[in-house]
Amino acid sequence: MTDSWTRRSFLLSAAALTLLPADPAEAAAELPDFPADVGLYRTAYRNWVGEITATGLWACAPADGEQVVAVVNWAWRHGWRVRGRGSSHGWSPLTVTQDTPSDAPVLLVDTATHLTGLALESSHAVRAGTGVTLEALLTFLEGHGLGVTAAPAPGDLTLGGALAIDAHGTAVPARGEQRLPGQTYGSLSNRVLSVTAVVWDAGSGAYVLRTFARDEADAAVLLTHLGRALVTEVVLRVGANSNLRCVSRTDIPAAELFAAPGGDGRTLASYLDKAGRVEAIWFAFTEFPWLKVWSVEPAKPLTSRRVTSPYNYPFSDNVPTLVADIAGRMVSDAAWYLAPVLGNAQYDAAALGLVATLSADLWGPSKNTLLYLKPTTLRVSANGYAVLTRRDRVQRVVAEFTAFYRERLAVYSALGRFPVNGSVEIRVTGLDDPADAELVGARAPLLSALRPDAARPEWDTAVWLDILTLPGTPYAEKFLREIERFLLDRHDGTDSLTRVEWSKGWAYTEDAVWEDEEVLGTVVPGSLGDGAWGQAAGILDRLDPHRVFGNAFLDRLFG
Repeated sequence: MTDSWTRRSFLLSAAALTLLPADPAEAAAELPDFPADVGLYRTAYRNWVGEITATGLWACAPADGEQVVAVVNWAWRHGWRVRGRGSSHGWSPLTVTQDTPSDAPVLLVDTATHLTGLALESSHAVRAGTGVTLEALLTFLEGHGLGVTAAPAPGDLTLGGALAIDAHGTAVPARGEQRLPGQTYGSLSNRVLSVTAVVWDAGSGAYVLRTFARDEADAAVLLTHLGRALVTEVVLRVGANSNLRCVSRTDIPAAELFAAPGGDGRTLASYLDKAGRVEAIWFAFTEFPWLKVWSVEPAKPLTSRRVTSPYNYPFSDNVPTLVADIAGRMVSDAAWYLAPVLGNAQYDAAALGLVATLSADLWGPSKNTLLYLKPTTLRVSANGYAVLTRRDRVQRVVAEFTAFYRERLAVYSALGRFPVNGSVEIRVTGLDDPADAELVGARAPLLSALRPDAARPEWDTAVWLDILTLPGTPYAEKFLREIERFLLDRHDGTDSLTRVEWSKGWAYTEDAVWEDEEVLGTVVPGSLGDGAWGQAAGILDRLDPHRVFGNAFLDRLFG
């Protein structure tokens, strides 16, 4: 296999997002009376890993909020549905469902072309269009001495997409650390001060733009809306920027890093106590995870390398030839037994790459170490869950999960089955405490996986657990269903609680994902507690009674 094959098969190709100018006669016939000042085109849709694709869909790129309103009202009057599209960097069918035909009455509204404005509202607040990328947002903030506590690794995410699914980074307070003004250890959704969305106005009998302050009840559902709304602009609370040091290690055995609590080894919890910001990437069938530890360091440590831009792990962002060759053979020749070889090749690439690129000890403004994943990385499927727990139980959650994962992987491999060929990724965050918004009466995001549980105030931390594998890997769904059942049963709300990560894989059956009816209809709504799911569904139906913002999957999910 060659690098070109790898790019064609595993990376987002330019052809996947080709824009085909609309034939005026065809557009007039298929979309009669469409707003004349909003250009139409045909396009393909492809999610992050290419497991959900659609071709020839109609799309447009409104220039501002008023044009968005015009498009939405056209869609409502003509029986079409509207799907907001940013960078399509997600796995779950929240935007477009698989096998959506080209003649479906579905209109993609591109936010990333024009809805990208950025302006400071105050010394600790920024107004941002939802089509702006996280990299552009953080770059703008850095230029004004501002930043965020944590952020997702991919800088190509649009802000609107990130907020829709309560995107997060990895951060809790280190021992003795105090939260700084304007900062939060929760999701990006917990930063919202106000949100402007297209909603139904019964008085005028049409959809309109309306701005909701964070202290309004309806705002609570718009902070994380899963694609059941269309948000055009937000105001975010931000804080003074920090310089972060990121130290990578690949020399701590998984048996030590993920050990049961009670020992005095180099455990994940011990690094949490020291720095508060950790991520473990554990390649399948290897023994030494890639551990990243971020710490707040105002001045550059002597041994650190100063970085002035993000994406400082080229060996991860650009698939090494050996890794590409192995992955290509696994997919094209069904050589799934090479999973241990691929896992070790990925580990070697990371361990050697950190040394070769002097990337094991980085320091600079927060953006430059928080953003480290480009779209050119290997595309893999991912499941995802958040386990809400007490801070002092994080190591136990990690130890039990990794022990179960290791045991099941051994059982499968003994049978000649290799359902995982990517990595386990572990992150730890705080919850979405609305007080962090520093706005009296601020509401917690109703549908965020990080929404605090009023009945269990001692739960102050979330452990994020993801398993990555190449799309099409045999037995993956069966294996991931066992993982899901373990997490749901072990963390059932008694002393901890499992919630799904909206953008990734969940609700597994033996051979499919997002299909388990119990998880979709009972577990997911129940996990949010306090009747939050029903409340959120009611608000969304009132703000969009015609369900213009939806698709077949969301119809199932919300009932």
